[in-house]
Amino acid sequence: MTDDRPVLGAAFNLEHLERHRDWLRDHQRDLELQHFIDPAVLGGDWRGLAERTRALLAGHRGRLGLHGPFVGFSLDTGDAEVRAVVQKRLDQTLDVAQHLGATQIVLHSPYKTWDRCNLDATPGARDALIGRVQATVSPALRRAERAGVELVFENTEDAEPEARVTLARSFGSPRARVSLDTGHAHYAHVHTGAPPVDFHVRAAGDWLAHVHLQDTDGWADRHWVPGEGTVPWPELFRTLATLESRPRLMLELKDKDRCPEAAARLEAMGLAR
Repeated sequence: MTDDRPVLGAAFNLEHLERHRDWLRDHQRDLELQHFIDPAVLGGDWRGLAERTRALLAGHRGRLGLHGPFVGFSLDTGDAEVRAVVQKRLDQTLDVAQHLGATQIVLHSPYKTWDRCNLDATPGARDALIGRVQATVSPALRRAERAGVELVFENTEDAEPEARVTLARSFGSPRARVSLDTGHAHYAHVHTGAPPVDFHVRAAGDWLAHVHLQDTDGWADRHWVPGEGTVPWPELFRTLATLESRPRLMLELKDKDRCPEAAARLEAMGLAR
């Protein structure tokens, strides 16, 4: 009998990749590398770190991605000098992705809690925000298209799931897609009245290419093991099962060493492997 439950991946730093590479290879799980986020790494000798990573990836055939930089900036910056720094960081991340053969980069959404109530108070503000993001990201996206890399926009404070989908679609590129962080969505649901997490999946549909799986109580960004908070996991996976896009389902936990335990817990619930 075919087991059609999705196979879970994980978001790891180098030390956790080293400890859990056999677990990753067992089911050829997707992997998101998070040790190239630091600006000091991107601006320094990242090649040595990349070579250590490449050695640990021997035998791994799951899809490989990177979490992109986000420290100290937003993609919708209106300052041309800041934009140049952001574009430099995106280029450096693409350098790493091409060196390692990664095919996806996660970028943080520019939408803030403030935006839900205030963007529509100023005519044209929504389009202006999208225009600023396009000015920042378009050069990297053109390069990503040539390299076969997806850029996916992850919700942070987003209270309107549709806004991020509109942003991704505005680029007119199959390489600009949507990411969902379950804990961020649940936080926004509890604190700001945003829709529940499964509504984010419905809003994105097959534009959804990446999911961070983490649980929370809705008070803070906990990154707990699924089942330790109040995210509605059965409904989330039922909704994910309606998609044809096969988004990468990445366990992103505060204690990354618990990823195998988290996968086993979701497997015991009959939701994933």
